[in-house]
Amino acid sequence: MKSMPKMPVWRDDEGNVVSCTEKIKVMQQNMQEIYELAQEAFEDGLLMGCQETQLRNYLTELMAAVKNPYLQN
Repeated sequence: MKSMPKMPVWRDDEGNVVSCTEKIKVMQQNMQEIYELAQEAFEDGLLMGCQETQLRNYLTELMAAVKNPYLQN
């Protein structure tokens, strides 16, 4: 079974590396939680008979729909 992808080097909007240990730790924990929940939902869908391709496409669509609440309009 695949494992969670390797974490990237996080960068801010100017391209500078986010180097705060606590921030990186929080990002790792958040991404791990998202990965585990997505994996469980994916497996449940497969067990219920849903198409793998449809599940993957929807999970991708779900992530694309996440909004940035801090975006200046």
